[in-house]
Amino acid sequence: MSLKRVSGHSLYYVLLTIAGAVMIYPLLYTFLAAFMTPDEAMVYPPKLLPSGVYLENIRKVLEIIPVARFISNSFVIAALITLGQVVTGAMAAYAFAYVPFRYKSFWFALFLSTMMIPWEVTIIPNYLTVKKWGWLDSYPGLTIPFLASAFGVFLLRQFFLQLPRELFEAARMDGCGHIRHFLRIVLPLSRPALATLSVYVFLQSWNMYLWPLLITNSTEMRTVQIGIGMLQFEEFTSWSLVLSGVAIVLLPSLLLLVLGLKQLVRGITAGAVKG
Repeated sequence: MSLKRVSGHSLYYVLLTIAGAVMIYPLLYTFLAAFMTPDEAMVYPPKLLPSGVYLENIRKVLEIIPVARFISNSFVIAALITLGQVVTGAMAAYAFAYVPFRYKSFWFALFLSTMMIPWEVTIIPNYLTVKKWGWLDSYPGLTIPFLASAFGVFLLRQFFLQLPRELFEAARMDGCGHIRHFLRIVLPLSRPALATLSVYVFLQSWNMYLWPLLITNSTEMRTVQIGIGMLQFEEFTSWSLVLSGVAIVLLPSLLLLVLGLKQLVRGITAGAVKG
């Protein structure tokens, strides 16, 4: 290996290391600041390492806001939305991949075009609909508007199209209909794509802020993202206290991301390269 090539690789890894350090610094500082005293958190320039393990911030967070209630609300909402998008996305993707009907390409393109509509455009119509149906400050209002998505259909359809077509033909010759083929063959073979969509949707639903803020009024229905804002006060804001709450909220999503990162990357890149 030439010296020029070695130098190029070394520079490449140095740049990647610097970029990784820049990206991970806010996350690392959040968890370290959770163990800082209020005085240490207010120092400028900010300290990176706490002088000791200060657990009073976490105790105060648990006293000021019902963290367990907020986490359970976010978990229920994210789980219901994830289940809904996986079920509706899988059925719609199967129809677009295997069921012949007129103008299928047109309808699929029209369905995907909804991804170009910003979510902010639909907030007011969705809010008025939810209010008219009496779903404000309730789980149906927080979940039903998100039970289907074009992205999930697109992701699963692309994966379904990669499955051997011979399996479908053999199943049809054995008298297997669409329902049995979908449940017995397609879904078991599509576990990586289903896991990818589940991780993606769960993280996205867990981090929702604007919609829960808009339709919830009671503390019992608040989610973790809204609950963190309750740690800020008009008179004074203790950033060590706020960052302690953020650290507690980040733990479940980080754990899920670590466990599902491999499936997430594999599913998103599926079909990107043809071999």
